[in-house]
Amino acid sequence: MKERNRWWTVAALTLGISMMATGCGSNQSTANAGADTDVQQEVADNGTADSSVAESSDNTVDTVASGALDLNSLSMDEIIQKAKEEGHVESVGMPDTWANWGLSWTALEDNYGITHADSDMSSAEELQMFATEGANGTKDIGDVGQAFGAQAIEEDLVQGYKTSYWDSVPDWAKGEDGKWMIAYTGATTFLTNTDLVSDAPTSWADIRQGDYTVAIGDINGGNAQAAVVASAYAFGGDLNNLDPAFEFWTELAQAGRINTLDILQQNFETGEVPVGVIWSFTAIPYKDAISQYRMQTNIPTDGSIMSGYASVINKYAPHPYAAALAREYIFSDEGQANLAAAGAIPTRTDVKIPEEIQQATFTSDAYANAIPMEDTDAYTKACEEVVNRWQEEIIPLLVQ
Repeated sequence: MKERNRWWTVAALTLGISMMATGCGSNQSTANAGADTDVQQEVADNGTADSSVAESSDNTVDTVASGALDLNSLSMDEIIQKAKEEGHVESVGMPDTWANWGLSWTALEDNYGITHADSDMSSAEELQMFATEGANGTKDIGDVGQAFGAQAIEEDLVQGYKTSYWDSVPDWAKGEDGKWMIAYTGATTFLTNTDLVSDAPTSWADIRQGDYTVAIGDINGGNAQAAVVASAYAFGGDLNNLDPAFEFWTELAQAGRINTLDILQQNFETGEVPVGVIWSFTAIPYKDAISQYRMQTNIPTDGSIMSGYASVINKYAPHPYAAALAREYIFSDEGQANLAAAGAIPTRTDVKIPEEIQQATFTSDAYANAIPMEDTDAYTKACEEVVNRWQEEIIPLLVQ
């Protein structure tokens, strides 16, 4: 989600990190412009916004200012009508160039006249903005790393909306009353400039034996944390044993092989990042967009994890109905296909992604060894350990 030029700062090292910043980097191809859809028709086939609750009565009172709006009590027709009246949605960490969000925003405007604007930032920054603005909220919906869903609820920053697809979303991918919902996951992926590295790595073992530098991005971001966790699995560790990962990264640091540039498309385009470890849903768009070099994507055979990103609706959203409709679209067949086209893995268990999209990204076989992070608590704890140990053990080796 955020776009940083360097992945550590003096302030971060001096002040410490109060909240993990699970990152969503950015960039995607602009293929398949437009995404004609009619969420209302699709919902008509699935029921109301939440079949487990009754439709709201005519005297439903909007209480956005108090953060007590009950979106789950509304019918889909009511949400669409009110969203059209609002006419706008403000997102954070959901730019057009991240996981094909641009197609979703275009569809909302084309079908419902809802315009959109985004402020790109990290998961931690998103929740911090929700908290700082409070009842004066200016943002409606955000996209945060899997580890941040529980935090959003604990700090009472979000409101729930289950969508009409609630029952087809696995339990691990949704929070109570729809206060967070994971629409997609991504797999740890190597993106290699094969004009600079002739033997593109297909495993962490290949990287260990190589002589090129490797970038993973800001360690306070979800991408970098996932890369470290994935490398732990590659060398015999797991969520409860990160020692093998840190032995590996210590070796690379001592050899001067950790590239401290961020994993932005521009840094791949300039050739400054020969190998980067990024999510599948950024690897595919980067590969498609970069024309200066030949790029190759590989999901590591010996250590890849799949982790998700959850939509969260600000408790004090100025356009709560538009935010709810945006989430509804994200979980629709078209919305899930948009995500898949960027290399993401949709979470809905009943959605069927067109064959041409699958062939243009990764086949199911490529994900065969990727390990899903379905135990959010354990994954969150591991990510916290990654941040702390990286700052203590790896960064000193990089700044000498």
